[in-house]
Amino acid sequence: MAKSKVRKKAVYTPPQKSKAPEVSPRWLAPTMVALWLVGLAWIAVYYVTAATGVDVPLMSDLKSWNLLIGFVAIILGVGLSTKWR
Repeated sequence: MAKSKVRKKAVYTPPQKSKAPEVSPRWLAPTMVALWLVGLAWIAVYYVTAATGVDVPLMSDLKSWNLLIGFVAIILGVGLSTKWR
């Protein structure tokens, strides 16, 4: 009959000391919220002015590109939110 192998216990290694918690830069949260609000406001203003027929010089020239501008600002805000600690 074959003998079973004897397992050696691994040497105890204490857990590593955790480093100090990371802190977000002070500018991150206000910039993140500002981008969300600017994107939302841009889209809202575009829809309101398009529905009422008001001519806003820059927005009227961009037409549907206004949606892209608003969504890019919102997406940048969401991207910054992943860096928040």
